[in-house]
Order: sequence, then C-alpha cells, then structure tokens
Amino acid sequence: MSELAGRPADPAVGTPVAHADAPLHATGAAVYTDDLAARRSDVLTAWPVQSQHAHALVTLDVDGALAVPGVVRVLTADDVPGVNDAGVKDDEPLFPSEAMFHGHALAWVLAETAEAARLGAAAVQVAYEPLPAIVTVAEAIEAGSFQGVPRTIRRGDPERVLGTAPHVFEGVSEVGGQEHFYLETHASLALVDSEGQVFVECSTQHPSETQEIVAHVLGLPSNRVTVQTLRMGGGFGGKEMQPHGFAAIAALGATLTGRPVRLRLNRTQDLTMTGKRHPFHIEWSAGFDDDGRILALATTLTSDGGWSLDLSEPVMGRALCHVDNAYWIPHFVAQGRIAKTNKVSQTAFRGFGGPQGMFVIEDILGRVAPALGIDAATLRRRNFYEPGQTTPYGQTVRHAERLHEIWARVRDESAFDERRALIAAFNAEHPDTKRALAITPVKFGISFTLTAYNQAGALVHVYKDGSVLVNHGGTEMGQGLHTKMLQVAATALGVPLESVRLAPTRTDKVPNTSATAASSGADLNGGAVKHACEQIRDRMAAVAGRLLGVDERDVRFSRGRVSGLGASGPSVTFAELAQAAYDQRVQLWAAGFYRTEGLHWDADRMQGEPFKYFAYGAAATEVEVDGFTGASRIRRVDIVHDVGDSLSPIVDLGQVEGGFVQGAGWLTLEELRWDETDGPGRGRLLTQSASTYKLPSFSEMPEVFNVGFYERATEDGVVYGSKAVGEPPLMLALSVREALREAVAAFGAAGHSVELASPATPEAVFWAIEDARRAAETTGTTDAADGSRRAQPAPAAAAPIDAARTLTPFDR
Repeated sequence: MSELAGRPADPAVGTPVAHADAPLHATGAAVYTDDLAARRSDVLTAWPVQSQHAHALVTLDVDGALAVPGVVRVLTADDVPGVNDAGVKDDEPLFPSEAMFHGHALAWVLAETAEAARLGAAAVQVAYEPLPAIVTVAEAIEAGSFQGVPRTIRRGDPERVLGTAPHVFEGVSEVGGQEHFYLETHASLALVDSEGQVFVECSTQHPSETQEIVAHVLGLPSNRVTVQTLRMGGGFGGKEMQPHGFAAIAALGATLTGRPVRLRLNRTQDLTMTGKRHPFHIEWSAGFDDDGRILALATTLTSDGGWSLDLSEPVMGRALCHVDNAYWIPHFVAQGRIAKTNKVSQTAFRGFGGPQGMFVIEDILGRVAPALGIDAATLRRRNFYEPGQTTPYGQTVRHAERLHEIWARVRDESAFDERRALIAAFNAEHPDTKRALAITPVKFGISFTLTAYNQAGALVHVYKDGSVLVNHGGTEMGQGLHTKMLQVAATALGVPLESVRLAPTRTDKVPNTSATAASSGADLNGGAVKHACEQIRDRMAAVAGRLLGVDERDVRFSRGRVSGLGASGPSVTFAELAQAAYDQRVQLWAAGFYRTEGLHWDADRMQGEPFKYFAYGAAATEVEVDGFTGASRIRRVDIVHDVGDSLSPIVDLGQVEGGFVQGAGWLTLEELRWDETDGPGRGRLLTQSASTYKLPSFSEMPEVFNVGFYERATEDGVVYGSKAVGEPPLMLALSVREALREAVAAFGAAGHSVELASPATPEAVFWAIEDARRAAETTGTTDAADGSRRAQPAPAAAAPIDAARTLTPFDR
C-alpha cells in the first residue's frame, strides 16, 4: 500500500463524526456571504436590468434610473476599465449590446437600498430590436446552431457490426435539465481596502477563477484581488463558473463608488439568470446477439448549451466517457455536439454530464429488454465489464470485480428475487396499482478530465500551544469537505480533532486552486493537507528524537502525545513538543501540494486514462404507481456504494442519500419549462419558483432507505485509501426510473417496450400507462381474472425507423 493510502494507528479519519458546521446550521448561526453585507451600514445594493426578449439588439437610456431617490450609479459597458467579459471563453459579455436570453442582465443599478435599486432598474428604458430566437434543441439542430468543438469516441467498427447483428434497435432518447435550487442564491460582497486591494467575499466553488475574472474586468493583476469563500448554502456545480460575473459587478461597483457593494439574487432572478443541468437529445442504434450481449452502439448526443459555452464542452466530454456506464461494448461510437440556443448558459451540475451519458445506455437496456425477452436485471448483469477489459476511450476498468460483488450484495440484501415474486402477486390482484423492483449499476470516473485541474494546495500552521490552523483550496458548500480535512490533518499530525481549526478559503493563502468539483475535493485537498502536515511532523520528529533520546524515525504521534516505539518510555504532549520546536527555531508551518498521478488524456482523440479510479455502486428501487393518475412513490431503496476506506462515514452516508434523492428529483419530478410559442414571452422560463418547479421533499423520500458501503475497498494512491462520494450516488437514481418503466409495463402486455419521458412526472407516467394499455389491446389478450394483459407474438417491424420517437427492433 502506498504511503498516501496507509493509515496510522488510532486515526481520526474513518471515525463517524458530525459535520463540523452542524451546530451552526441547526441553530441558524452559520454566516453566509450576504449576512456579512447585512452587518455593514455603508453598503450599496446591485440590481439587474433584465431583458424582456430572448434575442434582441438593445439600447439603454439610464437617465430615469438616476432620478430615482437612493440610486447612486448605473453600471454599463462604458464603466469597464478592463475586459467586458465574465467568462473564460471570451463569449460572455458582462454588459451585452445583444440580449441573448430572456432575463439577460443588460445593466446594473447601485442604490442605497434594495428597494431603491429595484425601482431604479425598472426606470431604465430599454429599446429592443428583436431577432430570431432559438429555444429548443430541435430548433437548433434544424438551424445548424452549434457551438464549441464536437467530439467523438470510437472503438472497433460499430457501423459494420450494426449491419450484421442479429438484433438491432434504433431510437431517440431525451433527458431534461435540472435547476440547482441551492438554498443560498448567488451572492457577492466587494470592497476596496485602504491599500487599494479589491476584496470579494463570494459564494463560489472556484475562488481562483473568480479572482481571475474580477481582475481582468477591472484591468488589474491577480495580486490586487482577493476572493474569500466562507461557506456556501449549496452549490451542486451551479457556483463553479457562474458566480464570476456577479462578483465582477460587485467589485466594479465598489471600485467606482468607493463603497462596499452587495449583490444577492432573489430566487426569481437566480432561476431566470443562471444556468441549469444540460438537457440532452440522443439518437442511437444498438446491436445485440441472441443472448442479449451488446455487440455495438452508435449514438449522437446533442446538449442544449444555452447562449454561451460556459462548461458545455467538458460536460459533453464526460458524458461521452460515461455512455458505457458499467457495460462492455466492443464496437462503439459516440459523437457529441453542443447546441446554441437563446436560453441561460447551461453549466456544471452534480455529475457533470456523467448522468446524461449513463442515461443513454440505461434507457436503451430498459427499452430493449422486453423486445429481447430478457429480464432487464439479467440483461444488465450479462453485459458487465470483466477484469482486464477497457473502456471505449482506452482506460482499463480496474477493480471491475467490485461491480459484480456489489451487484450480488444488493440483490442479496434487498431480497431481490423474493420481493419480485411478491410484487408479481400484488400486481395480479391490483389492476389499477402496480409495483416494480429494478436494479441498476454505476461506474463513475473520478478526476477532472482537464488534467491540469488535478492539483491542490494547502497551508498548515502549528502554533506554540499545539493548536493547528488549516487553509486549503477547497470550498465548503455543505458537502462536509472541511470536516474531512479536519480529520485528515488530525490524523497526519496525531492530534485530537478538537485541536484543529479550518480557516475560510482565500486566494491570498492558497493560490491557483482548482474548482471544488468533479468529486475531487477530498482527494486533491486531502493530499495537499496531508503533505503539509507531514512536513511539519517530520521536523517535529527530529526535535522529539533529541528530547526523548530516541531515533527520530522511531518517533510516533498519536492522540496528542509524542513518544518512541513501544508502550513504555518517556513521552511529551504535542503542545510541549511544539514549544520545544519553536525554541529550537524549527519551522512549524508548511505549504502542501498534491498532483494526481497517472493521468493522461488526449482531448482531440478522446483517448487515454483521464480518471484516477472508478467509483462503483448499485441500487435496487421498488416503486408503486397509480394507474389513474400516474403518481408514484418510492417504497424501498437498497444501495451498496464503494467509497474506498471512508474518511468520514457519516458525511459519506449523507452524500449517498442526498445524491440519490437529487437524482430521483431530476429523473421524476423536476421539469423545466420554457415558453416555446411565438408570442412576446418566447424564451421565458415558465418555472420560476418553487410553486411551479417541483423539488423532492420529505414526501418523496423512500419509505425504507438502506445504504451500505462496500467493505475492504482501500483505494491505493488516494489519501488514506478513500474514494470520492459527491457525484457517483446521484446516478444510482436511474434505478427509480427503470422501476417506473417496469411498473408501467405491468399495466400492459408482456414484451411491450415502455418509452418513458424524462423527467418521468406523473403526467408522463400516466401517458406511458395509456400507451401500454393500448398496445396490449392491439397485440395481446386480457386475462379476465386479474385484468392484466398477456402478450401475443407480434410481427417483426418492417417499417422505416421513426427517428423522432420510436424504438424499433429489427430481427436478422
């Protein structure tokens, strides 16, 4: 085992401790960005002037706003001393002359109060010259409206194999977007200090990039801008790229007025101005042999990128890398392209394209299983990766045996076969209510696909009294990263957890950091924190050796005491040793650094080993569906997930549970709707609040929720043998959708392939049930005893493929 993965005796990691901020969260005492602004008396508030057209040239007249009492200034493009751009692709003007989506911020009003700023924004006169607006992916495809670089992953000769495979299926799958709906909306507070430093407190997952954007908007070097992130009230990827422009507005306002400026979006502004998870449109052809093994897959993925690139290219790249999920596909081609539409710029969301990629293959397997006459669970298991096999992009699937072991454990612990028999009996007795139990796997790659991002830094101080202060480059958004870093530092230094404190993330303490994203926060920052602590510990060990009369290589740090080997002999407290080290002029602070080893990726060829390892898991979900309304409920979920050797079991448990529920929301409830008419509201987001956008709540939680970790799962080469857990569990929720598909199928005849919209809302489920019933009426017979329908053999399809919606089998 590597030194990085090895654990000492009595480690702080691996122990179940509460989230470090839990008392503050539970009591409401936790301070967030806008709370800091509320404590100041001299702060100005920024308010946007939003476009009322999805696409138009605009001309502004701000005189009316300046006449509103309390308005101090209106920020426009003329005020920008540096670069008028809020992104990293040079395609996101901070102050646009062309509105690119309904709600686009055209200017910002600064005022003494939020009400004065709102009234000032309403007084700005905007002249529009409307332009054609593309709102849907279908419109973009028809118009050839694309952006970014298209990518392709290829292995073998899928076109040839599809021409000869015994069974070929073709279809179109669509999956919707998702709103982040973090509890804390986007917020920034900017001020200029007495030395001319621009200081920005920002709710951002990527402080270093926020720093860079603020600096180039202001025309300053990065050393004149400091960004701090105290904590976030949720992020989920929505605060990886999109905070930068808001921080730049606040910083620009503070620079021009000499006063602190706060910018906090209200909920409607946040919903209408910020990006979502990318919706995908997928065309596919899949070939199978007579035993149901996948022979070939050809697919084209088109994402809705919105008006600018943002992170759409790497999101598509990760989606292409996860189309295979857990399955060996010998002949494979996946093409990806990004549509340009007049919507908000879609951005990172937990899973970062991985969920959409996995959706492709899971939707295919769920749809073709009945046509092949193979149980869906059997079909999935039959196609699992075996040890030694490689992904379509060339990476060996290391520890593929874990997939098999996890799958078997879930089936056993969920009593899968026994409960399916009970469900069949229930369905036979209930013509208007059906249940189903489905199981799906997850194989998710961990690392940034941009290799340069796989690095992190940390700064650790040991004070003379033995207390420890840790700075690292990761940000805390509720996921428990700081809690894990406390445990890593306490383990590395051999001190009690309560003697370690985390400082807020700041760009002037740890520079050039990567975003807290890609599930890599603990891997990267944990490695850096451990490296810094080990430097200090090694220096202190030399002092302890002299003090205790032992070889420094035999010095041990544990539970706040320092001693030589063995239970007997002299020892000192960590605090006493820290004082002694200071007295001997030994450095008690260190900068740590970590870079992920073994990664290589050719983005042009889409080949290499972009991931440090794969996280595995499986979930079995039982649902019940009402045939009259399409309403469903999750009766039980059983999960086994591979987190390696957990750094913090309670934190990891919460991440698995929360990720699963968020994934279930994406797939079954959360439907974004836009005005697609040709009227004046074209392109307007219709689901602008919690009253129109359905989020998972306690009523959607599984009635029985069993989560277990895969044991004996040390991941060598990762900090203390752990594995990432932020994103992979979200995709376990694909089992919910597949269970809904099987429940819908129970209303019809055996062999019917259920096409299920995503999200599978009650309306979508109801219409799928109606389709199943109609299909049974035309191809099957009704068993009068129980009301269910039994399929009769259907003739092989001979008509051309309806590429718009239909799954069509061809038997050769």
